[in-house]
Amino acid sequence: MAEQHADSINGNTDASLQRVEARPSVVGGITLRRALPAHGLRTVGAWCFLDHAGPAQFEPGQGMHVGQHPHIGLQTFTWMIEGELLHRDSLGHEQVIRAGQVNLMTAGHGIVHSEDAVVDGGRLHAAQMWIALPDTERNRAPAFEHYPTLPIIEREGLTITVLVGNALGASSPVEVFSPLVGLDLVTTSAVQTSLPLEPGFEHAVLVLRGAAAVAGEALMPGTLLKLDRGRSALDLHCSADTQMLVLGGEPFASPPLLWWNFVARTQLELEQALADWNAGDARFAAVPGANSPRLVAPTLAGLKLKAGS
Repeated sequence: MAEQHADSINGNTDASLQRVEARPSVVGGITLRRALPAHGLRTVGAWCFLDHAGPAQFEPGQGMHVGQHPHIGLQTFTWMIEGELLHRDSLGHEQVIRAGQVNLMTAGHGIVHSEDAVVDGGRLHAAQMWIALPDTERNRAPAFEHYPTLPIIEREGLTITVLVGNALGASSPVEVFSPLVGLDLVTTSAVQTSLPLEPGFEHAVLVLRGAAAVAGEALMPGTLLKLDRGRSALDLHCSADTQMLVLGGEPFASPPLLWWNFVARTQLELEQALADWNAGDARFAAVPGANSPRLVAPTLAGLKLKAGS
């Protein structure tokens, strides 16, 4: 079962809470937990995709390797917790991302990238999120930025990294194009506290390791809790050695179409992007220095997509 309302789990009658069970997926040699999109929950604000990778220890000679593949209409947001990955893209950027850093790739009209372990046989723990670009920005020129440092706040036993947006008096330097917030929370000892929320945002919480009770709901890794807008605070009870993500944003007026690596507004846009990728169009140029082949796209033939598919 992909999603359940909280009242069916814990006897909680709060209809503003929704639990979503992440589904496993294998990408680049590692098993991921995919929390967004899910049946009944396509977006949280402009956040339209959330993969949790690891924590994993690769065998000697093994590592994460994702071949050249295209994107349109989104920003890929990679938050590295353990390990190192090498990003290359068709604009010529080559950047190693390390623990505590963010890579942000803005696909816009179209870009191609690859991701490879720097050293095989190491550890990897990361989260990758996609941000759907608003109509005014989704066809912008592609770009890439690396953010080696982010604001960190120590509060009531929590170490809070402000990944995106503004929180607790700190502002992330990461450039996004919709009203959003993203926080990484880490505890070393048990914590009970409350965090302020923007009531105009909807939010989601995903535990990455450890255990927590969020808004009265018990959470372990693999379950995302979505909270409707209107909340001004988030009550947390965290066990020792717990890490979680809190994502939020203004609800999208209309969820976008999501298929393979593309985010669009119409099926025609998806079909054109697929045709351009298959034809080797200049929109999707080769990645300089990449050793991996171009990924083969699945077929769209006969598919009629709905928002978030």
